[in-house]
Amino acid sequence: MALEQLSDVVQRCQALSNDSYATEDHDVFTIAGRSCIEEGNSAQVLSIVLDEKNQDMVRCMGWNLLPPLIPVLLKKEDKNLPQCLAIFNHLMQTCRPKELLIGLLEQLEQDDPDTIAESLHLLLSPLQKVLLCLGSRKPSSLGMTLSSVLDQVAKLPLPLTKEQEEDDVFSLCRCCADLIDFVRPFVNEARQNLLTTKTHGKNIDTMTTKQNEMEDELRTELLKFCMKTLSHPLLEVQLRDPDTLPVSPLRMFATDILETLRAIGESLPSLVYQPLLRRKRVPGFLEEEVRYPKESLASLAHLVFVHHLAADTFPSVFSPVFSLRCTMEHILLLLSRTEDCRIQKGLELYEKSLVRVEDSSLPADLLEIKTFLTVPQNLVKVMTMCPRHDLRTRGLKVFQLSIDKFNTEAKYRFFQYMLKTSRHSGVEGYIIKNIKNQIDIALQPGNSNTWFEGVHLLPLLRKVLSLPDGPETDLLQYLDRIMESLNLLRYLVIRDKVTENQTGIWTELYKIEDAFMKPLRVGINMSRAHYERELHTTMEAKKKKAKEEESVLSVSVGDEKLPNMTSESQIQALHSALHTFDMIESVLVRIEELVQVKDDP
Repeated sequence: MALEQLSDVVQRCQALSNDSYATEDHDVFTIAGRSCIEEGNSAQVLSIVLDEKNQDMVRCMGWNLLPPLIPVLLKKEDKNLPQCLAIFNHLMQTCRPKELLIGLLEQLEQDDPDTIAESLHLLLSPLQKVLLCLGSRKPSSLGMTLSSVLDQVAKLPLPLTKEQEEDDVFSLCRCCADLIDFVRPFVNEARQNLLTTKTHGKNIDTMTTKQNEMEDELRTELLKFCMKTLSHPLLEVQLRDPDTLPVSPLRMFATDILETLRAIGESLPSLVYQPLLRRKRVPGFLEEEVRYPKESLASLAHLVFVHHLAADTFPSVFSPVFSLRCTMEHILLLLSRTEDCRIQKGLELYEKSLVRVEDSSLPADLLEIKTFLTVPQNLVKVMTMCPRHDLRTRGLKVFQLSIDKFNTEAKYRFFQYMLKTSRHSGVEGYIIKNIKNQIDIALQPGNSNTWFEGVHLLPLLRKVLSLPDGPETDLLQYLDRIMESLNLLRYLVIRDKVTENQTGIWTELYKIEDAFMKPLRVGINMSRAHYERELHTTMEAKKKKAKEEESVLSVSVGDEKLPNMTSESQIQALHSALHTFDMIESVLVRIEELVQVKDDP
């Protein structure tokens, strides 16, 4: 039935002139032709398509036969594959590029990852040939095609291990290689256009204005492609170093993308250092932040500074401090995200940027730059909130590295800022431990400095040696801070002699006793009494219950209820809290004894 309908419409259209076919003719040809291919009559369709008398009709309507052809070409084992392939090739040679582009892009849309990879591998080469024939519509059509292709690539799973990349289990590597082959002629054209322009200058003649606009649009579409690939997949995947994976398809893809940027006239140093160099406005329909997405530039910075791709294009005149200042914007962006891959790359980029800087060299005026304060705040969030232990550990390592790079005054001001803004006892404890280390360095012979001794140190000590909520401070919540504060005070009492008083601790001690030591002792006594009462209540409740009936208790400590737990677990938790109060008190008592000994003549 379908074959008869197809033969009838073909015979009728043979008598018509080109482009004068009725809508009904288009519909019948499309429906009948597709049905014939689906029913296995590909040989008869091929005969019709190849007939010289039908070429005008094929040129106008043949692209409608693509939908049933593509599934056969993807399956490969179909008995009608040779005929379908011959039909497809003839359509590619005969049909008009505009319609072919529409038809091929429609067939590109897939959902299954395996089918996506095969579809891209099959269709990218035909799409390339079609685009090269489009003339003035080529740039916009290329942009539309690349957008569709990258949307498909985004559906593919990412290789998480070296073995998955080597074996290309998700076909992402093959798709990336196909993509580079696809854009190569357009990149070469853009490169040649730039060379011509540099050699002869832009011709402002009216006849060539449109040509210049087309060249600019081509570069713009290729730039959008590069920016999008930098964001995905390159920001999402973890590239392997050559020592780990000598031949890395994804690393080669990243290298090709950077080379493409250079080929279309983009300066990689200008892109990476954009936050400081502030690129000049580029004529065109894209605003700067759309033209150069911040996340893509952060990915580019990571590729350059962490993986050293295209590093030879960066002038050696840029100092490590200048590079650090530029990358801080990129680091801030990456560390502000919640995705593990972005956090990891932010940490890597920060670490690589810091290691090139000399220890104790960064001046305090850098802290007037917003990113030098917001990046540590984001680091703190990584250290305290990130679910992955390895990222929390690395975050702490990078946090300490950043402290080590500041000079003495910068360290002092940084500690002030962190103690003022931090709301986490563990972080505050870590800062106090760093303060103690800096005081110890300052007290070494020949290392005297004005920031961790005497009048400058005292305001910092007053901030450290205090309780956030006085005697009512939650000692368990602030345990890390309190213990590090006590350790610092104990160190000062032991290390600094009364007669020398380099730190000023002995003239400040009476204030510290009133603001810190006495309220802390009151707090210990209040907390111990509360927990002892709760322990007594819990143990009494347990005795009243039958041994075979395990009770579930809810106990309040302060204004908060502890999680429901068995009586045994509750008793263990209360004992642990009491032990903590004893530990705090033992250090406090030792400090009081040391003070007494030093005060005695």
